[in-house]
Amino acid sequence: MKKVSNNKITLTRGDTCRIKLSLKDSSGNDFVPGDGDVIRFAAKRYYTDPEPVIYIIVPNDTLILEIKPEDTKNLDFGTYVYDMQITFADGTIDTFVSKSMLRIEEEVD
Repeated sequence: MKKVSNNKITLTRGDTCRIKLSLKDSSGNDFVPGDGDVIRFAAKRYYTDPEPVIYIIVPNDTLILEIKPEDTKNLDFGTYVYDMQITFADGTIDTFVSKSMLRIEEEVD
């Protein structure tokens, strides 16, 4: 089971997590990514880690972030950090979720 509150995600290790993104432009209107725009989710144990432990490209057609069981099954329990950004076709980058928490909780085998 996943919980999302104020961009904080709590997920049981090895579970599937699907989150529908709701993007708004600077005027508060719904935003739909264009051709060539890329939305990515990246999570690390610590901000200073060189590489993310989870890296996901979110499909523009569904805007559903899907964390699959294999993405977390080998992670230690505890708190991770993540952010989400869009890279526009022209190369402009906008981090629209920054320094947020991903909590991986224990499961009962």
